[in-house]
Amino acid sequence: MPSTQDFNTALVNWNGLHGLPRFDALSDGDFAAAFDAAFASHDVEIDAIAGNVEEPTFENTIVALELAGDELSRVSALFWNRAGAHTNDTIQALERDISPKMSRHYSKIGMNAALFARIDALWEKRESLGLTLEQTRVLERHWKSFVKSGAKLPKGEQEKLATINEKLAGLSTQFGQNVLADETNWSLILSEGPELAGIPDFLKDAMAAAARERGKEGKFAVTLSRSIIEPFLTFSERRDLREQAFKAWVARGENEGETDNRGIIRETLALRGEVAKLLGYANFAELKLDDTMAKTPAAVNGLLRAVWARAVKRAHDEEADIARLIAEDGKNHEVMPWDWRYYAEKIRAQRFNFSEAELKPYLQLEKIIDACFDVAGRLFGIRAVEKKGIAAYHPDVRVFEIRDSEDKLVALFLGDYFARSSKRSGAWMSAFQSQHKLTMKNARQGELPIIYNVCNFAKPAEGKPALLSLDDARTLFHEFGHALHGMLSNVTYPTVSGTAVSRDFVELPSQLYEHWLTVPAILKQYAVHFETGESMPQALLDKVLAARTFNAGFNTVEFTSSAIVDMEFHTRDTVEDPMAVQRQVLAELGMPKSLVMRHASPHFQHIFSGGYSAGYYSYMWSEVLDADAFAAFEETGDAFNSEMARKLKDNIYSSGGSIDPEDAYRGFRGKLPTPDAMLVKKGLATFEELSGSDA
Repeated sequence: MPSTQDFNTALVNWNGLHGLPRFDALSDGDFAAAFDAAFASHDVEIDAIAGNVEEPTFENTIVALELAGDELSRVSALFWNRAGAHTNDTIQALERDISPKMSRHYSKIGMNAALFARIDALWEKRESLGLTLEQTRVLERHWKSFVKSGAKLPKGEQEKLATINEKLAGLSTQFGQNVLADETNWSLILSEGPELAGIPDFLKDAMAAAARERGKEGKFAVTLSRSIIEPFLTFSERRDLREQAFKAWVARGENEGETDNRGIIRETLALRGEVAKLLGYANFAELKLDDTMAKTPAAVNGLLRAVWARAVKRAHDEEADIARLIAEDGKNHEVMPWDWRYYAEKIRAQRFNFSEAELKPYLQLEKIIDACFDVAGRLFGIRAVEKKGIAAYHPDVRVFEIRDSEDKLVALFLGDYFARSSKRSGAWMSAFQSQHKLTMKNARQGELPIIYNVCNFAKPAEGKPALLSLDDARTLFHEFGHALHGMLSNVTYPTVSGTAVSRDFVELPSQLYEHWLTVPAILKQYAVHFETGESMPQALLDKVLAARTFNAGFNTVEFTSSAIVDMEFHTRDTVEDPMAVQRQVLAELGMPKSLVMRHASPHFQHIFSGGYSAGYYSYMWSEVLDADAFAAFEETGDAFNSEMARKLKDNIYSSGGSIDPEDAYRGFRGKLPTPDAMLVKKGLATFEELSGSDA
């Protein structure tokens, strides 16, 4: 790299606890120079590999590529963490600059003719190289990546592809920043009294803290953070305020002005279509699905449409129940989207004799974190040791060592749990560095995985515990499942480490892990009242378990409609008016007026700024796998069966992308699943119904 005087070397030399970055030594102004230096360093490494006069070998070409760009990976990991979890105007301005630069940098590598010639030569004679299965997978990843980067295209088309990809990177960044701006800039400030009718204490505390953050001491803020907006829509008795908040929530990215994403969607879809055509695919969905379990848009749509038919039927039944309750309340308005959560909660309270407010005191964030770690210990023999006083990228972030049964350090884990205005919405897992076993040029033997989870739970008032909804608790388990996928990785090469698997397989470890939250032994031990310390009463526990499929139509329609619209966008030749396409698809599906997509297109970050384009279906595809996988444990009569846990770790959590996903799943389960267990898990069918059905 250039002279160390040119940039802050703390960005690339991580000498904190067990190689953790020294976050306290970094500032926003450090990144621009460090990126310039890292790009230049990577260029030198790539030129050396491409210009090697020796015959290409796996070692001097593929392994060299695996190790190249370490400095850029480190600077990038720190920057994108800050851009997502603790951003500001300076970082956002640099993000708009860096995104296209990053695209341009990797396009240049992907179109390096000399480099691709070496990779292509290895690919052509791969069967005679004596490679291991993992090495073959790594070679395949590199070869396919170069081909999809345009390595086989004529020079003019390569340049066109590079320009398009650079433009797409900028659009993706702008899309996400616009959504964050709409979320940050909107709040509904309420006062004590009638405006808070129906609001439970835990939500009042969170709203008070949000108002305080906005300089409104003594007031209560409804924000567009899911941890506040959803419970507000569930408990507020003020239908006028629910409507106001709901409309703001679903309008993110669709407000006139500089944060409006509709033009970005149109341009993005057009450019993606051009990319697909340049690379020889009929549409962008075919390009994205080429290296997945699903393989084709037809396979994806077959699953989505079959589930839709059952889900919408159930949703109509649920809507009828809500309409009856509205009539019983002496009101005559139709069921609207801002009514659903409010009345569904009342129905749940009637049908199962408990409410979310009754459950929440038993779901303390601290205890659910402990439960996550305990399940990991029971299944995989690891434990978490919190390290106090270690500076992270925000004061709220906590640092844990993850150790195995012999006290060997397995990974570092960072937990970032609370919502803040500098953090984008949602929840995710990412890595500062991924596990591998290669010897680095600075003599490091392999890398310890440094994994982090980001959530957006409402921060409690000082001295009070953070209380979660059941959905929040599932989110915590879900993201920790992703974290385990990264932390338990046991591969040699970075390209196939941890979560580096096909998009429709990556959600299996996370969604599967959610199942252990509601294992009775776990709930009994960790669902304890924050005031009395008493375990959740058995009667309430039984009700919670009985209600697991309550509102299944609502939940599945919200998700499936979003996934179908995603596929429609990415299989059409042209999309002149994306919002018209969205309306058309929903009308053809028969979308109930009382429901909306979980992610309307203008704030659908998964597909326009989050890497799930033509891939939102993957949550359901993985759900087919996770329902069947947990059934494997249930069939043994032991949710922590040691033999099944060993197979799960070896074949799913530790293997990364070193083997084909179908082979990985067969190694664990002995067979591939059908959708049946998933439909039953969702409450959309019974095994008896399915025994005579091919749905």
